[in-house]
Amino acid sequence: MFETWAQQLVNTLTIGGMYTLVAVGFTLFFGVLKLINFAHGEVFMLGGFAGLVVAWGAQDLGIQNGILIIVLMLVVAMGVCAIVGALMERFAYRPVRGMPILIMLVTSLAVGIVVREGVKEFFPEGANPHAFYSPFKYENFKLGSVILDYTQIGLIVSSLLLVFGVHLLVTKTWVGRAMRATSEDLDAARMMGVEVDNVIRNTFFLGSALGGVAGVMNGLYYLSIRFDMGWVMGLKGFTAAIIGGLGNVYGAMFGGYIVAAVEVLVVALIPEGSRYKDVFVFLLLILVLVFRPSGLLGTREQKMG
Repeated sequence: MFETWAQQLVNTLTIGGMYTLVAVGFTLFFGVLKLINFAHGEVFMLGGFAGLVVAWGAQDLGIQNGILIIVLMLVVAMGVCAIVGALMERFAYRPVRGMPILIMLVTSLAVGIVVREGVKEFFPEGANPHAFYSPFKYENFKLGSVILDYTQIGLIVSSLLLVFGVHLLVTKTWVGRAMRATSEDLDAARMMGVEVDNVIRNTFFLGSALGGVAGVMNGLYYLSIRFDMGWVMGLKGFTAAIIGGLGNVYGAMFGGYIVAAVEVLVVALIPEGSRYKDVFVFLLLILVLVFRPSGLLGTREQKMG
């Protein structure tokens, strides 16, 4: 029994790491701009496809080192998604900034559709699932009686390090101080000399780059990507951010692991649980919104931190 639960814990940490990175993006966008960026799920999807293109190119160039290819995939995916996120902010969100929240919400939905359909139409055979590159797909080892593969270890460690790095950036650097000042009061921050437009652009750079990393991780773990996978991941990441507390980086991580734990437990304990795991996740979301609308680690007055 212990061995079974230890294995499920590993699965939870792996899947939760992906949810966490997407959730942190939602937390950053909401914390600085009070924007629920539903296009963020499509940025996650774009990161997966950018990583796949890099893997194809590296193999065509004769690069055989799997670690090097993965590093290149992550770097390029982060760069592509960061640039796309910044372009979204500049040309889609900035013109409607300050308008009613419904307009910004609809804008984010429209931007997400454009990205998703663009990948579908212009990527070779974009409507079909694509097998993803992974040099470790058949390599694993045992820790006691728990089976681990190198991909899981990489995903768990890298997601924890990235979240810790984002927390340090937000709380210990001048960039983070500017982000927190903008989150507190955008107009007051501007009057105090903070370049608000640059802060918001940097926030989209950072949040979208994390989404790109999560997209590559998703491909490495599941060994397949689809053009429409961003919608579900976006909902799961948003759910994790809500459960943990929007505006709280560690809350996003906490929410990501909770969502993953619910899914893993439902699949493990309920016959054909994979059919019902999303039902339980969103039921949990409803309960949190009813009884703890600020999130489990949130405060009534949400501030970034």
